[in-house]
Amino acid sequence: MPEIILTDTFLEGFRKLSPSEQKQARKAIRFLSENPRHPSLQVHIIKGTDFWEVYVNMDVRMIYLPESNVYTLMAIGHHDILKNY
Repeated sequence: MPEIILTDTFLEGFRKLSPSEQKQARKAIRFLSENPRHPSLQVHIIKGTDFWEVYVNMDVRMIYLPESNVYTLMAIGHHDILKNY
């Protein structure tokens, strides 16, 4: 199982989510740490980058950078956060 690191930027984005979105995000983080290929996460690389995208729900995304057995969660937020990556 990979180690999960939360950046300050990720935590700022997390605090902006609604309570129900935060609950969904915690579940997605758990799935990512236990089984990064869990089908509900729809994990895929962001084209042209080293960053990966995880679906929290239909609107909320997490962005992470995998390095060996460490996943650094860079950002979380509504779909428009992707334009920063």
